Amino acid sequence: MPGENLSRDEARERAALIGVDGYEVSLDLRSAVGEDDTDGPRTFRSVTTVRFRCNEPGTSTFADLIAPSVTAVSLNGRDLDPGEVFDGSRITLEDLAADNELVVDAQCAYSRTGEGLHRFVDPEDGEVYLYTQYEPADSRRVFANFEQPDLKAPFRFEVRAPEGWTVWSNGAGERADGVWRFAETKPISTYITCVVAGPYHYVTDTYSRTLEDGTTLEIPLGALCRKGLAPHFDSEDVFLVTKQGLDFFHDHFDYPYPFGKYDQAFVPEYNLGAMENPGLVTFREEFIFRGKVTQASYEGRANVILHEMAHMWFGDLVTMEWWDDLWLKESFADFMGAFSLVGATRFVNGWITFANRRKSWAYRADQLPSTHPITADIRDLQDAKLNFDGITYAKGASVLKQLVAYVGQDAFLEGARRYFKRHAYGNTRLGDLLSVLEETSGRDMSAWARSWLQTAGVNALTPQLLLDPQGRIEELAVVQEAAESHPELRPHRVAAGLYRATDNGAVERYARAEVDVDGPRTVVAELSGAEAPDLVLVNDDDLTYCKIRFDETSLATLREHLGSVTDPLARALCWSALWNMTRDALLPAGDFVDLVLRFAGGESEIGVVQMLHAWAESAVTHYAAPARRETTARLLAEGARRELYAAGPGSEHQLAWARFFARTATADADFELLSDLLAGTASVEGLDLDQELRWVFLEPLAAHGAVDEKALAEELARDDTASGKRHQVRCLAARPSAAVKAQAWAQVVESDALSNAMVEATIAGFSRGSQRELLAPYAQKYFAAIERVWAERSIQIGMHVVQGMFPSFQQSPETLAATDAWLEAHREAAPALRRLVLEARDDLARALRAQQCDEAAGQ
Repeated sequence: MPGENLSRDEARERAALIGVDGYEVSLDLRSAVGEDDTDGPRTFRSVTTVRFRCNEPGTSTFADLIAPSVTAVSLNGRDLDPGEVFDGSRITLEDLAADNELVVDAQCAYSRTGEGLHRFVDPEDGEVYLYTQYEPADSRRVFANFEQPDLKAPFRFEVRAPEGWTVWSNGAGERADGVWRFAETKPISTYITCVVAGPYHYVTDTYSRTLEDGTTLEIPLGALCRKGLAPHFDSEDVFLVTKQGLDFFHDHFDYPYPFGKYDQAFVPEYNLGAMENPGLVTFREEFIFRGKVTQASYEGRANVILHEMAHMWFGDLVTMEWWDDLWLKESFADFMGAFSLVGATRFVNGWITFANRRKSWAYRADQLPSTHPITADIRDLQDAKLNFDGITYAKGASVLKQLVAYVGQDAFLEGARRYFKRHAYGNTRLGDLLSVLEETSGRDMSAWARSWLQTAGVNALTPQLLLDPQGRIEELAVVQEAAESHPELRPHRVAAGLYRATDNGAVERYARAEVDVDGPRTVVAELSGAEAPDLVLVNDDDLTYCKIRFDETSLATLREHLGSVTDPLARALCWSALWNMTRDALLPAGDFVDLVLRFAGGESEIGVVQMLHAWAESAVTHYAAPARRETTARLLAEGARRELYAAGPGSEHQLAWARFFARTATADADFELLSDLLAGTASVEGLDLDQELRWVFLEPLAAHGAVDEKALAEELARDDTASGKRHQVRCLAARPSAAVKAQAWAQVVESDALSNAMVEATIAGFSRGSQRELLAPYAQKYFAAIERVWAERSIQIGMHVVQGMFPSFQQSPETLAATDAWLEAHREAAPALRRLVLEARDDLARALRAQQCDEAAGQ
């Protein structure tokens, strides 16, 4: 649509011209229920009044609105012709006064893609649920506005809703005369306004705290979900983590929570993990667990709760000026999520999860051709949408952890406190943060920022060990390398740890030294003279962001004794390093799988176990040589089955291995066991087959052709819920049939009838590594379709299709050539679309290199 993709230059011009004083938004959502008798999209009425100033009276600008139709537009009491001023995404505003009032009466569309005002009909009871999701620029799908983060303003919302519904927004609300009216917000950006409406299940609590001045701060707490999930909703744990987080941030930020109440809504068909709308945080409802899950799932939920809470300060109170500095909120929230998780909750090993899971996301993103500096070059909204990635989140958080080691925790937190007080309710750039950190630390932050925030790529750190004739360390050096494409060598504050095998078989650290690594080679003088180690860990305690490499002695120690490394964080770092080596074609995929089979069963950290499962599965699917793939897959399935029976009855490790066994099942005997467990004719002591685990077992059976459509329909009858329907759709698309694949392709690529959640489920079933031959015909179809899909569908659905339907299992030079041919022929395609294809191409090329490494190892 013309004008829908707002550019940075346009946003800067508009911000220089106008300032916004306030919004009043009235929504009539009564059309959400009942039959829809219109031919077009189901719509609702949206009336917006915006008051704004203009620095150059007589000039023109535009307001943003994406809507099927506009009924009326009035500027300063002057009626404008909607047909002339509204083009589908922008409203032209000419001859502005010094002070202006714009009124827009529009028919906006309910969404089925999770963008704007999403409408969900619960198949279980027919109830309708609504919620909004805007980031980066979808509030314009719900009300007319100036859609950019630096035009902050107070908002007043009022909502008409069906009888029996409750409505929530950022401010506290009450219903009178059939209308829900909400308190005016503080000045906030458009993308963090929010409305949630429907017959949600709602529970409340209160957070109280005595402030330093003796006053009492009381924050009303709320948590809500669909009625169908109420029996599974452990709101008491949500409130526990919420209160612990509020205590932690009040202790460290010295700025009271500024947005009144604190509601948390768990909503259906959500595209993200969560969104930091002040006073009304939204989460994907999968954080309400319908069956037994491991502690890693509870830890993950707690981390997200705390991540979004950190945004109340980093992002909502102080907001980046434009999406270039998206990291000013996301990197900080990601870091603070882990920092507060460890400091305030029962999840004291949160840094292990961070090292193993979050940084893995960052390492992958930072080696793609689309990698970018943490402070990115964001030209427009499509760029912004794609930069919610592993660089902005996890690399940024890792770099902040390095910054804390560099300037000290006290200086870092004092810098944050000054930053909030100095820029409250305003917008900032990189320099605003650096200036306060220079004040509090006494360090020149410009060189650090240039190296860490304004360059891309990940460094590799390798120990170089020289022993004297007595077997002691003569010299230990850390060698730093960078990729040719991103040659920056950075300053790293690292801890080098020396480990050795003890008489009882444990591998323990006996010496450690911190050092500032700078340049290609740095000597760790403090460790000279120490006894020779069996293992050198050059980023012990995970202080910096780098890829760890090993010398030959260390690698040999890990091959034999990885499970005996006693420190769980050190063990997790070693696993992560070995996985990076596998992805870089330095360690054969078969060797990595062998390490998992030998040592994962003894891993104490359940989050690490589950990450190892994902990596091992990926190693087989993408990195094992084709000639070795079947054997490696069979060994992995056999190992998973052994560990399933060896795990403690009823333990979370048993549950993790049961899920992994289902995903890796390859032999007829595997499928027979899964079928017998579902039928109740076989059992594993302590393993409870709840409904979620039943679907986990059914999916590989469906993909193998061992259950048919009738069996899946019967399972849906057992679980006739929104979750059950998603599971069934995924299983149906997983069946090994050319007709099934053709139907799934048509539903996702040729039609826009499916909601975002059903598109995801269908793609997940369609794309399976065990069905390479069935999927082969779709490689050519993919390249013929994606430009049309990108042009016709919303960016969210376009991303699902372009990423999910790429022929990633057609791992051949021919597929690589076809990808290159598309890129060459579509140099003028949308940059965001080209980026997605480039990333998929890079993954494919990496897989081919890893397969060559694995093939060479098998010869």
